[in-house]
Amino acid sequence: MTSVAERDGKAGQSIRPVPLGKRRDLGWIGIPLVALAGLAAFWLLPDDLALLTRIAASALFVLSLDLVLGYGGIATLGQAAMFGTGAYAAGIVAVNWNNDPFVMLAVGGLAGGLVALATGALILHARGLTLLMLTIAVGQIVQEVANKARDWTGGSDGLSGIDPAPVLGLFRFDMFGRTSYLFALAVLVVGLVVARRIVRSPFGLACRGVKEDPLRISAIGGSPKSYLVALYGVAGVFAGVAGALTAVTSGIVGLDSAGFPWSAEALVMLVLGGTGRLYGAVIGTAAFMGIHHILAASDPFHWMAFIGLFLIGIVLFLPGGIASGVERLGGLLRGPAGKGGDRA
Repeated sequence: MTSVAERDGKAGQSIRPVPLGKRRDLGWIGIPLVALAGLAAFWLLPDDLALLTRIAASALFVLSLDLVLGYGGIATLGQAAMFGTGAYAAGIVAVNWNNDPFVMLAVGGLAGGLVALATGALILHARGLTLLMLTIAVGQIVQEVANKARDWTGGSDGLSGIDPAPVLGLFRFDMFGRTSYLFALAVLVVGLVVARRIVRSPFGLACRGVKEDPLRISAIGGSPKSYLVALYGVAGVFAGVAGALTAVTSGIVGLDSAGFPWSAEALVMLVLGGTGRLYGAVIGTAAFMGIHHILAASDPFHWMAFIGLFLIGIVLFLPGGIASGVERLGGLLRGPAGKGGDRA
């Protein structure tokens, strides 16, 4: 007769998730693929460089959300607070002091990271719906501050007049958007490389451990809240850089950059692409914004219905997001030798 302990052990084995190191994934191949796809789009879609630039900057923002949700398990609808802070900080610095694109990115990342650390230390003691509501509140506060600080931000009219200097003093931001897109693509690829190094570092593995079993992390002497606050701050840096990148490439910052709808759209794009994979953020952003652009142009009155049907189809048939389908296809192409691939 099987003992209760043995039955419980077997039941636990049946529901235990597959270890991250055993899941099939594109690994480092995903980053070169993003770069090659981006360069191919530059040559194949020269008339849509403005859209492609927005996709690249938005993908970096969705990537920051993947860090906190996919690797830290932090449910948030206020990620736009750091994005908007970074965009406004970069724009204000460019208009008043220094318009070098790299300085703008650094200032935006620093501003986003500081806001994330300050707010994360206050709100990350909460969980579930309470935490979700607190993140929304943070976003609303940042948006209202930007609205009231009209002398610096332009208020509801937005911050305009941002004219970034040539990249490295050589490449001007032309009216055709070539420099803007290549600059945005380069920043996105660098962001993917840095994010992958972070999630595979001891710190990143500890954050994954907090997501899976915070009690075990506490038992071995770690502080789950400290790890989550640090991860939230790192993700804030990525979101701030994404906001600054938008300011560099568009030349204007509006209140919508810190609004709740932008946070909600980012979450939809992340779920669409697949959480906890990094490059899933890129896939989801490209798919959502590309389909949105095509459908809105072809049917401006009913495009949202088609977007909804598309999202329902992805959730039903690819619950892990589009990236999960890419992983399955990659596993089939690699065959048995690819079973030992790693995630992220």
